[in-house]
Amino acid sequence: MRDRFRRRRPPLLHIATDEGTGPVVILVHGIASSSVTFRELVPLLTPRHRVIAVDILGFGDSPAPEGCEYRLEDHVEALAATIRSLRLREPFVLVGHSLGSLIVARLAASPVTRFDRRTRISRVVLVGPPVYLSPSEIGDRWVRARVNVYLRVYAFLRENKERTITNAAIISRMLPKGIFEITERNWTPFVKSLEHCIESQTLVSDIAILRVPVDVVYGSLDAFIQSGSLTVIERMRHVAMHRVEANDHLIRPRLARELAAVIDEDATGEVAATPVQDRANPSIASR
Repeated sequence: MRDRFRRRRPPLLHIATDEGTGPVVILVHGIASSSVTFRELVPLLTPRHRVIAVDILGFGDSPAPEGCEYRLEDHVEALAATIRSLRLREPFVLVGHSLGSLIVARLAASPVTRFDRRTRISRVVLVGPPVYLSPSEIGDRWVRARVNVYLRVYAFLRENKERTITNAAIISRMLPKGIFEITERNWTPFVKSLEHCIESQTLVSDIAILRVPVDVVYGSLDAFIQSGSLTVIERMRHVAMHRVEANDHLIRPRLARELAAVIDEDATGEVAATPVQDRANPSIASR
């Protein structure tokens, strides 16, 4: 089944938003979500940018191909094919939230896309990236213990379908539709993306080989980012960190404003809203 899927062309993703004019910004959401993730951000960008938001493979209104294993390569190939279909003439900013961070980092790191004129990336922006090194690679025993807890929780979610879907339904009723949904329809994309992408990830190594600026924007209350987990990334010279106080994993208004400022800096050389940290300074900018 897997071989049959791989022989087919990657499916094109659903483009939920394509509006505004100016430098292009492509938005890629995370697991168990949809392009609605960026509802607070899009209006801040469209006055100065062409904003394109997609639904990732298996989620939102994008296809869920039979036999797909939802490995990182599957997500990346579908995103790359979709971007190529847009026939963009200029480099673009690529923004990924949560699982979307892993997808866009791998896409930007791929030699195939780096040298394709239709997929030229000027900057990568990672929002709330769930950075989990293999426990055997983590020297700090406290960070290692916390990562182990996360991995056990993810395994529990995958192995307890009915409980996971029931609890997800309760949570989703408190959020705008499309922000967080785990249902029978997207169960397979959810569990396979969780196992094959988030639990078995290459985010740190992908970021390390990038040759474009990388901005990491995250909330101080983000439950998916453990203290110490971002240390290896923030030490990289081409990475700038932007910590947003009093914000969790979702792109709420405060984080949306910071994110828009970071993206505007790329297009204008200046920051439109709040000051952004000098990339050469390894300290974290707090709001």
